[in-house]
Amino acid sequence: MKILRRLLLVFAVIYLLPALASAGLWYLKERPQSWRDADWSSAGMLPEPSASPEAAIYVLSATTGGMKGAVASHAWIVTKDEGASGYNRYEKVGWGRPIRKNAYQADGRWYSNAPRIVTAATGEEAKRLIPKVEQAIAAYPYSSPGAYRLWPGPNSNTFVAYVLRAVPELDAVLPPDAVGRDYLPEGKLFQIDADGRDLHATLYGVAGISAGWRSGLELHFMGLVAGIDIARPGIKIPAIGRLGI
Repeated sequence: MKILRRLLLVFAVIYLLPALASAGLWYLKERPQSWRDADWSSAGMLPEPSASPEAAIYVLSATTGGMKGAVASHAWIVTKDEGASGYNRYEKVGWGRPIRKNAYQADGRWYSNAPRIVTAATGEEAKRLIPKVEQAIAAYPYSSPGAYRLWPGPNSNTFVAYVLRAVPELDAVLPPDAVGRDYLPEGKLFQIDADGRDLHATLYGVAGISAGWRSGLELHFMGLVAGIDIARPGIKIPAIGRLGI
């Protein structure tokens, strides 16, 4: 019993306290009450295509809306071919078309929240990787209408995480508050990234572990992620995000 109490205390300190603190701060924060009231305009983060003719890939993430915003974010993928006059934005949402393309501006705010760049590739590297990204988007197994579940997945973050694992050259994982990123498609319980540098084990996105060069060491529980980074020293705090370099 003493060991069980200690485990429950550790769980409360690592997972529950940060989540409750984040929820309290979110409750006090001024925010839109519905999607109709939210600002979806460009945050002005990405260069104008006409001013930057080179190919580019961006993965962006922004805090989501409603009470989900206390613990969760929404991610999407942006690409631009060399010399193209505009960006293409890809994401998975719970309404409308399965995989949405250009439904919002490439760097648009999400429920009034400005996005952050998770990873980027430009120039020859992006030119080489865009076909692989598009191939992974086309192969995503949950692209049919209705193939969306808010928790534990598959959701918007499951989609982007799938592409990142399929194109490991982008060298990134989604932030700790990207709930649903750890849900492995097609009911898999274990997966190794295409380049063998990260491994993932999960019980259908409810509990699991990720370890490797990109993930560091992560423990997942109920969509919350705690862990440490190795490649870029830092810590991952459930519901709050990543702190470090």
